[in-house]
Amino acid sequence: MDRIVIVGAGVAGLRAAERLRELRFAGDILVVGDERHRPYHRPPLSKAVLSGESALRDILLPTYEPLWVQWRTGVSALRLDPARHTVTLTGDEELRYDGLVIATGVAARRPAGIPWHDARVHVLRTIEDAASLRHDLIRRRGPVVIIGSGLTACETAAAVRRLGHPATLVCRAAPPLHNILGSPLSARVMALQQRNGVRVEVGTQVRDWACGPDQIGLLLADGRQLAASTVVVAAGSVPAVHWLRDSGLTLADGILCKPTCHAVGVTDIVAAGDVASWPNVRFTTRPHRVEHWINAVEMGRAAAENLLAGPARASYFQPLPRFWSEQFGVRLQAAGELNPTGAILGLHAPVSRASSVAYVTGDRLTGLVSWNDAGTYLDLSDDIARQHPVLPRETAITWTVR
Repeated sequence: MDRIVIVGAGVAGLRAAERLRELRFAGDILVVGDERHRPYHRPPLSKAVLSGESALRDILLPTYEPLWVQWRTGVSALRLDPARHTVTLTGDEELRYDGLVIATGVAARRPAGIPWHDARVHVLRTIEDAASLRHDLIRRRGPVVIIGSGLTACETAAAVRRLGHPATLVCRAAPPLHNILGSPLSARVMALQQRNGVRVEVGTQVRDWACGPDQIGLLLADGRQLAASTVVVAAGSVPAVHWLRDSGLTLADGILCKPTCHAVGVTDIVAAGDVASWPNVRFTTRPHRVEHWINAVEMGRAAAENLLAGPARASYFQPLPRFWSEQFGVRLQAAGELNPTGAILGLHAPVSRASSVAYVTGDRLTGLVSWNDAGTYLDLSDDIARQHPVLPRETAITWTVR
């Protein structure tokens, strides 16, 4: 390979470029990103950046190898032609590649029916989003409504309260984080939010909007009304694959990939990070996406290795999934595959106000979430790894899209 193009200038793309240089790839590396900034640490956006503790300069990502790459920031990829091995950029510029890494991540979901034209309605995905929302929170001292029940919604509510605003979480179906953690912990997360002054509305959604000069009125499906000076829509995300619609790649909740990160149907394209849907055969043969920071780091590196190795010599990407969240001084740490509808066991912790829950399938521990319980987290993470060993590259794998 003489030239490798990386589309996506986030952490997955950065670590892919870094790994290519670690493996002594001496050809050209071009990194294309639609944001104008170099890669930065995204998790602080809903925490330290929103609260004002960190600025862009504080969250720029370091590199651990001399990269010698050509940065094409502030430019979007428009089309991919695998037959011609080209990526078309804004302005109809074509980049030829010998190998391609797709690491475009996700975009904030923007549901229909929301007054997106109103500058007081925000999403939180980029550093510009965080800066705009923080500016609004400083300028407007009224109540804030956060629509959503995931990690971004919960962390945003915590940052809003730290800034002194009244905050309301509107959760469409279940308590905060229920889809991720299951009943025991999601109820505890909701209680934590409520103890810290967050109003939590569960089992409802916004039916209508009224944008007045001073406040935004939100009519809930059950007839109740909320008033907000600022609204944050944290309704999840969608894979950034719009530019791949006519490429011939299989787009099934992201880019469908083999266990080696290679996109299905091609040998010179790999995907990494939030945009990739692949089977982590250490736990399952079902392809799925993992939207966590650590996974993007590890998958970026693995995708680069397997691109250079080629499909015949590539290894399965089999991480132990991990993520963390911090809300009102509580640190949640998770490892493994969480099954919120399966068996969930509470674990006693020796430290006051600390605890953990284990997720069990059959007779094996598959996942763990700790609540200010780092000791148990470290011990049981090792247990999960031992109970789910990495499969050798030669292992035959049968997997299907469901």
